[in-house]
Amino acid sequence: MSRKIELLAPGGDVEAIKAAIVAGANAVYCGLNTFNARNRASNLSMDELNGVIRLAHQYGCEVFLTLNIVLLEHEIKSISKLLNQLVNTKVDGIIVQDLGLFDLVKKHFPSLDVHASTQLTTHNEGQIKFLSKIGATRVNLSRELNLPEIKMLTEVAHKHDVLTEVFVHGALCIAFSGQCYSSSVSVGNSGNRGRCSQACRDEYEVTEAGNKYPLNLKDNSAYYDLPELVDAKVDSLKVEGRIKGAHYVYTVVDTWRKQIDSFVEQGLLIEDDSNLHKVFNRDFTNSFLKGNLTKDMFIDNPRDNSVNYAVEKASKEVEQISVVQIQEVTDNLYSSKNDIGAEMREKIEFLDISKTAVTFEFVATIDKPFTINVVSKDETFTVQSPSILAKAGEKAITQELLEKRFKSIKSAVHTLESYDFEQLDEGLAIPLKEVTALKEQIDFILNGSVEVIKHVDVPALEKHPKVNEKPTLSMLIADVEDLHLCDVTDADVYFKLPESFKKRCNKYIDILAANPRLIPWFPAVLIGKDYDEAVRLLETIKPERIVTNNTGIAYKAFEMGIEWVAGPFMNTTNSHALITLKEELNCAGAFISNEINKGQIRHIRRPENFKLFYSIYHPILMMTSRQCFFQRTVGCNKPSIEAGCMLKCEKATTITNVKGISFAVDKQKGGYPSIYNHEQFLNQDAVSDFSGLFDEFFIDLTNIGAGSKEVQDKVELIKHFEALINGVDGAREHLNRMVEVRTNDQYLQGL
Repeated sequence: MSRKIELLAPGGDVEAIKAAIVAGANAVYCGLNTFNARNRASNLSMDELNGVIRLAHQYGCEVFLTLNIVLLEHEIKSISKLLNQLVNTKVDGIIVQDLGLFDLVKKHFPSLDVHASTQLTTHNEGQIKFLSKIGATRVNLSRELNLPEIKMLTEVAHKHDVLTEVFVHGALCIAFSGQCYSSSVSVGNSGNRGRCSQACRDEYEVTEAGNKYPLNLKDNSAYYDLPELVDAKVDSLKVEGRIKGAHYVYTVVDTWRKQIDSFVEQGLLIEDDSNLHKVFNRDFTNSFLKGNLTKDMFIDNPRDNSVNYAVEKASKEVEQISVVQIQEVTDNLYSSKNDIGAEMREKIEFLDISKTAVTFEFVATIDKPFTINVVSKDETFTVQSPSILAKAGEKAITQELLEKRFKSIKSAVHTLESYDFEQLDEGLAIPLKEVTALKEQIDFILNGSVEVIKHVDVPALEKHPKVNEKPTLSMLIADVEDLHLCDVTDADVYFKLPESFKKRCNKYIDILAANPRLIPWFPAVLIGKDYDEAVRLLETIKPERIVTNNTGIAYKAFEMGIEWVAGPFMNTTNSHALITLKEELNCAGAFISNEINKGQIRHIRRPENFKLFYSIYHPILMMTSRQCFFQRTVGCNKPSIEAGCMLKCEKATTITNVKGISFAVDKQKGGYPSIYNHEQFLNQDAVSDFSGLFDEFFIDLTNIGAGSKEVQDKVELIKHFEALINGVDGAREHLNRMVEVRTNDQYLQGL
């Protein structure tokens, strides 16, 4: 077996990165203090990043930097400044969520290698093609996928020169990554900004099924699935855990390193996974990989399970375990943990990430070239001027001039410690341009004999006019029973398609064919045969226009020449994201994310002839999951999710956390289980604030997410929303009376 299998480790701080390196990681991913999706990790300074890159490369380990959050318009200057620094480091790749970063990198920083974050929710082949088109060289596949799905997507990725990585160990999210807004909605801290407050780990009032933590999944471990992952030709095996410490990272990476080496070298798996249970874990599951979504994936305790595991294991060896024996087991566990920690500290003790100090020795002797010796503990080299020094008048080379010209080093891993002027004779000169050339030559050599990339100024974007002078209304329906609404308005009417289709069933094709007024609206998640059926619908109907929240469908529409609009769950928050969509995939318009506030929206600039949309009324989605929310809440007789569950189940319930806040758990036929806020989003302020920016204001008239709430008179809603957009007095009051349980907090608090 000759194909390289990369073991990719987390690095929340310098010590954890050192631990990963000595434990045998092939690559490490880490973040700076800004622009990364683990703000609870310690993270690195720029100097520390350059130091760990140098150290990692000495051990044959690569370093990937996480820039995996959505960006706000006012941050473009800051991220551009950072990218200007990164191009002159030796970082091996950047991990990206925001579509705008693809535009910035491709146009201005093309030497950077871009990896698509798990936050981009990649789960179908169209999305692989989409990401390849906009410049991704590697994709982190959604962790909800099973092994056959991973194998198929990896094959597609390799055909498009894209690598794949899969999370194989660590925490699991109950929601699809990038599609979870629970933290944003509930406490104003968005997971798309690295501020997830982990609402899924919260305690809730005991459910009918008897659980206090109904959303809490066990941790992921594919330790025994390595042969299948190798067979799937996955390029990178990724360990989660940037908020975990060095001891955790060392233990997990060392255990996985030995497992990989054993399988590669001998074709054998190590059966003992006991060390994985000695560090923080919530017990383990591989059920997503196996496609066996059972109740056993959950655990009713979000805290560390390592002691419980050790005690349970010891209990199996005796008839009845005593309190004394439990204490002995616990003591042995902590003793073993301490031994591992001591082993790690011994290995990393002398690893140094500090910059290499250099001294400049200046040598100036008449009739000889001007010479500079660059001296450090690692190397010494010399540069010389092409001209020889001659007697000079006022323009002589002086100590003051040299200190000014050589005051800094354009090397990420060196620092200027001192000057040596002992061999600098006075009153000598050469052309000053040669002195400048010597400085550039030194920078080149200290930069690893790689040209220093000059600073790039990202130009301000041109301001283009709206497509529609006066904003219009658009609306979403999901049921043929609402088709009569087409007769009461001239608004664009979108028809919400399900997340799951019955194979070769023409139900939705027939609906759209019989009602050409309807504009197809595609969901954010379409996996396997559901993606295939969505593509078949697109190819059969060939609509003039669609809205899609799924980038795979966006790519297919682009291929077919169909006008497409990026839906609200594509998380577009800045102008450069719109440019990526427009220039790379001929997108006609986009919804601006409802997570951002008035001030964050204000300065977004559209590409030319590009429509901007904004939703002013909708149920507030908190999370969508491939798992079942009902097994642990109201209970379900099925031992695991079956093929027909998506198509047939339409349960609904409510869960209430210990703070007394309730959420609607909803499951429509053909949909994934989802959780919604108890309030509807109603933002009338956006109409008065941004009628000069948005071309369409959108309202969601589906009953999805309504839970037990009273269904509104939709004809009346349409009438009052049209009146609102047209500036009719009294419209706001009518809507406030109709929608009593409402909020626009996200519009006020933003990201």
